[in-house]
Amino acid sequence: MHWQGEIEAAAERIRPYVQQTPVIQTRGFGLDYPVELKLEHMQHTGSFKARGAFNTLLSQEVPDGGLVAASGGNHGAAVAYAAHQLGHKARIYVPEMAGPAKISLIERTGADLQVVPGAYANALELAQAYEQETGAMQVHAYDAPATVAGQGTCFSEWQAQGLQADTLLIAVGGGGLIGGALAWFSGTRKIVAVEPETSCALNAALAAGQPVDVEVSGVAANALGAKRIGSICFELAAAQGVTSLTVPDSAITQAQTVLWRERRILVEPAGATALAALMCGAYRPAAGERVAVLICGGNIAPDPLG
Repeated sequence: MHWQGEIEAAAERIRPYVQQTPVIQTRGFGLDYPVELKLEHMQHTGSFKARGAFNTLLSQEVPDGGLVAASGGNHGAAVAYAAHQLGHKARIYVPEMAGPAKISLIERTGADLQVVPGAYANALELAQAYEQETGAMQVHAYDAPATVAGQGTCFSEWQAQGLQADTLLIAVGGGGLIGGALAWFSGTRKIVAVEPETSCALNAALAAGQPVDVEVSGVAANALGAKRIGSICFELAAAQGVTSLTVPDSAITQAQTVLWRERRILVEPAGATALAALMCGAYRPAAGERVAVLICGGNIAPDPLG
């Protein structure tokens, strides 16, 4: 697949509907080197997910049955928002573990929200059943070409903004975001995958040589808690020899706290996970290595102003 062409087309397609998110160069966080941050938590609905949602809806014909999506929260909010902006009906399945802040965010879009027991995998099963029953179009959270191409626009945008880093650290759940990075850069930058120790589908898949099911828990599970890595991401990551790291929950919450205290950047645990790898020493740059971190999600729970 010609990923760069697909991502360029996606960027043109979604440009009227998404935010160009800012980039900052900063020092701090207990590090003795500068870090470049892209603040993608400032995207519509508080995460990068709006990119993939809009690209999917704008590149395909939406059937009379409307849209259906399963989500840990952020993807559902993005699909619901995109559907509302484009005039489509949408049913969104989320697990109870999504939490009240993300559930409320989806409710405000007017989508048909279904909160179900269990984890993301349970919501996906119900979404797939609804798709079969109604003919609704499934908008997959991470393992679909249109989703990956949409998320890849984050990185084509960052490059156009003057990205200087040799190495990008990116948090991983199901793999749509880092899949977009791998697809866009195609080996021209070092990509480091960062996952919580207790939600590490990509790390487990790379160790096993194929996607495998993992148990999911921890502070970032409602955003990074995919039970199995997407096949698109796995193939790209394996082919490019991506560096895969895990970090403990304590490092994630520490990074989340320091982002607020030092830069007044308020993010959910998933949004702090990539930075946590630098702060706790899971990733140590070489002398002179320039590093960048994607801040991917800002839907903190509970909503501090809710």
